[in-house]
Amino acid sequence: MNDHKNVLGEPLEVCSLDPLTGFTRNGDCETGPRDAGSHTVCARITREFLELSLARGNDLVTPQPEYGFPGLKPGDRWCLCAARWQEALEAGAAPRVVLRATHERALEVVSLADLKSHAFDLS
Repeated sequence: MNDHKNVLGEPLEVCSLDPLTGFTRNGDCETGPRDAGSHTVCARITREFLELSLARGNDLVTPQPEYGFPGLKPGDRWCLCAARWQEALEAGAAPRVVLRATHERALEVVSLADLKSHAFDLS
């Protein structure tokens, strides 16, 4: 049973199974001691974010099958490093987030208010 919590204090929901995301590639943005990057923010990827990431030296577009990485395209959901999402926010290119699939540890790096202002799963 998954006992991880999201930023709303609820059980963590799946971010994406296609493409399969997460530090452990199980679809969740869960984290642990080996996840130095804190891949905890479930985001809906945008072209602007991919361009910013590439410009900053992180190519998220090119597939790397040897690492189980399919390459991303706009519209994909992906567990981003919390610091990378914060960096994109400061650059005006933060993608929308899925709060129910964003791990509570993301709050160690980003504010709930910022996440909520970019959420597309609040009713």
